[in-house]
Amino acid sequence: MTIYIDNTPYEIEGEGKNLLEVCLTLGFNLPYFCWHPALHSVGACRQCAVKQFRDENDSRGRIVMACMTPATEGARISVDDPEALAFRASVIEWLMLSHPHDCPVCDEGGECHLQDMTVMTGHVYRRTRFRKRTHRNQDLGPFITHEMNRCIQCYRCLRFYRDYAGGRDFSVLGWHHGVYFGRSAPGPLESEFTGNLAEVCPTGVFTDKTLAGHYTRKWDLQTAPSVCVHCGLGCNTLPGERYGTLRRVRVRFNGAVNGYFLCDRGRYGYEFVNRPERLRAPLVHGAPVTAEAATARAAELLASGSAIGIGSPRASLESNYALRALVGADNFYSGMSDAEGRLVGTALRLLQAGPARTPSLREVEQADAVLVLGEDLHNTAPLLALAVRQATLNAAYPRAAERQVPRWDDSAVRHALQDQRGPLFVATPDATKLDADATAVYRAAPESLARLAAAVTRHLDPTAPEAPGLPEDAQRLAAQIAEALAAAERPLVICGYGCGSEALLEAAAQVAGALCARGRAAGLTCTAGLCLTVPECNSLGLALLAPRPLSEAAARIAAGEAGAVVVLENDLFRRTDARAAEALLPAGRTVVVDHLPTATTARAEVVLPAATWAESTGTLVNNEGRAQRFFAVFAPEPEAVRAAWRWLGELGRAPWADLDGLLDLLARDFPALAPAVQAAPPARFRELAQRLPRQPHRYSGRTALSADRSVHEPQPEQDPDSPLSYSMEGYSGAPPAALFSRDWAPGWNSPQALNKFQVEVGGTLRGGDAGVRLIEPAAGLPTPYPLPLQGRGWVGEQNPADGELLLLPAWHIFGSEELSARAPAVAELAPEAYVALSAADAARLGVAEGQAAAVATEGGQWRLPVRVRAGLAAGLALVPVGLPEGPRLGLPTWGRVAAAEGSTGETPVPP
Repeated sequence: MTIYIDNTPYEIEGEGKNLLEVCLTLGFNLPYFCWHPALHSVGACRQCAVKQFRDENDSRGRIVMACMTPATEGARISVDDPEALAFRASVIEWLMLSHPHDCPVCDEGGECHLQDMTVMTGHVYRRTRFRKRTHRNQDLGPFITHEMNRCIQCYRCLRFYRDYAGGRDFSVLGWHHGVYFGRSAPGPLESEFTGNLAEVCPTGVFTDKTLAGHYTRKWDLQTAPSVCVHCGLGCNTLPGERYGTLRRVRVRFNGAVNGYFLCDRGRYGYEFVNRPERLRAPLVHGAPVTAEAATARAAELLASGSAIGIGSPRASLESNYALRALVGADNFYSGMSDAEGRLVGTALRLLQAGPARTPSLREVEQADAVLVLGEDLHNTAPLLALAVRQATLNAAYPRAAERQVPRWDDSAVRHALQDQRGPLFVATPDATKLDADATAVYRAAPESLARLAAAVTRHLDPTAPEAPGLPEDAQRLAAQIAEALAAAERPLVICGYGCGSEALLEAAAQVAGALCARGRAAGLTCTAGLCLTVPECNSLGLALLAPRPLSEAAARIAAGEAGAVVVLENDLFRRTDARAAEALLPAGRTVVVDHLPTATTARAEVVLPAATWAESTGTLVNNEGRAQRFFAVFAPEPEAVRAAWRWLGELGRAPWADLDGLLDLLARDFPALAPAVQAAPPARFRELAQRLPRQPHRYSGRTALSADRSVHEPQPEQDPDSPLSYSMEGYSGAPPAALFSRDWAPGWNSPQALNKFQVEVGGTLRGGDAGVRLIEPAAGLPTPYPLPLQGRGWVGEQNPADGELLLLPAWHIFGSEELSARAPAVAELAPEAYVALSAADAARLGVAEGQAAAVATEGGQWRLPVRVRAGLAAGLALVPVGLPEGPRLGLPTWGRVAAAEGSTGETPVPP
């Protein structure tokens, strides 16, 4: 397609784009506010005006909004027409009528889209002398600061929060000049994606409240490409550092993974890095010692006998491999409980067995029928929930196309959709936020959910085994689900660790396998997807190293067959009950490498202070098997703080000198992991013989940082593990996607500068998306999965008369994950421990909302306040995961719940 811009022809690929997208893709500096690549067009701000002409003979033309005008063959427009320039200047002037003159004190200063667009349109002098309208701001919780006086009414915040993310406690209030974006009453925003308002907003209405606590100008932040460590999705992030303190985390665009957005746990969980109790010096018997003394003592322990290594799903692939190399393959054990390890192992086996492909988050958004089995996605994998919500909107596009409405016309597409959604079926033990968008929901215990999935498989494949004991309503629902999935072009089945059920994982795989078999029988390329969530940032990476079960380590220690025990970045008291954890930590023979004090470090003979993910470089493998590299944002201080893999290499006098050497050995020992070496360029990589700077070219005060010690600027830290430098000198062009750490371009200081680094607006970064997939379905794999559900011994329905309930883990986005729970802002929103019951079970047991209940399991007894859940299936009880006051419950277990005598308080009382 050819279009003409200011009488110059340009060839553009594809159709269905608007003129603003085309102009930005071609590199034109056309200002805009209300448009966003993920939110598309509504034509609310009038800032992207251009002059359009009928043909080459038309000299008059007319003003149109580029974001609301399709790019068609032969279209002729002018960006620099004097009338268009004057119109855009007048727009910015009226938008700025009530905007305060507070740029020097605004937290958005330095990367403000409004500043950029104001300069771009040439508006430099304010003529109005009238009184500005003013608003009263709201307290919106610990994540976001609200300053409504800066608002220019672009509606981006509302469109993201309500239309895109599905939030309902935020709206537009008022009218005319008094339009107000906020809540009906002050209070924390309920959405798990609140922090995105700070990046979506083109002004300083919504800013990062955690950054304000240790504020630094944006051009003084040192950054590096990184990966989120707070769940298994592997979202890409941009952490920023100043004065040796991590100041904020912002989204790093990855078109295949998280795109433009992050969840609040990933954005605000970073502050555990700055905790004052961080381990900063090696310890022996709890007393600080030198690094040499600590390694010498640890070496003595390792030499005393056969050493056991316990890995970690929150440690990097390199650190786990370094531990395996230190103790030997036969002595390397999983850092997960046996039950959790079996779940992750089952997920890995299903992904490797094929034939269904594990989709990226971007591919999840393109699904046209989705079945969710057992997962409360907003709490276990938030960005996956956001992607599923976008998938339900795909039903609107065919209807819009029938009305000749382009996909980029957001308001028109939503009008065509009304309240209709694409097929989404949610089968979980309790209500979830996705229920509001679901076609149908089903509530049952995990094994009953597996029977529902088996019934779906039976409808898709008559040769599959029957699902016994399924109620009639569930049978009808199974038929409805099967019909919707079979009719879809890109069906998707989602399951995971949330319910702790291997049977449910296998049943989900059977559904995906049956869909693939139907596709192949029809001569179609299999497009069915199987998406499985995993608990932690490197759960799959640890499983790929084939560690032995943790119970075997316990047996060897109990039998006296083990010398020292080396624990890598793991608190074993979170993995199992206290008695079992203590048995894994023999007194005087335990070495722990970690960065935060835990119950495990408190029992260690030697503690070696590890660098966090922000201070080290390594590789993580996410739930789709994508290996991604994260890089140190700043060098750890003091010198005794080192990457865990470096500590372990020193203990074993390893043959590697740097990260690249370690990765080469990893690829040699694990050929299936060899592609992980290519997750990012090696340390020797250079652009025009230059390293890539971590500091922006506007970085200031570099000498002043150390002026209290010396007036001479010190030599920058050296980084042998990456091609990045700890300075502002180096290559200033666009780096490879895996090393992309700064979205800045001349005249574009805000994150909107990302447009300058994409192949096309909203598309991938130049050079492709970061990361390398390690798992892909191979041709000729059997269908369905070779996992027959016959003979599994289905668990029968729980009988309430016997007084026992099935206790299931309740996952919370705030509080359940170990590291983010140590961040003050996240901890503020974490719930207190509780036990949740259905209304029927609460009535049967004689307990009410807020009343204390006694909870008893094989692991102990607790007194917890009751929460009555209307959506919870009868016969089940929910207990939050990871909260210190409650049971260490990560997997289902049978237990008893009864009214606690003499107490109606809501505060949990430990036994």
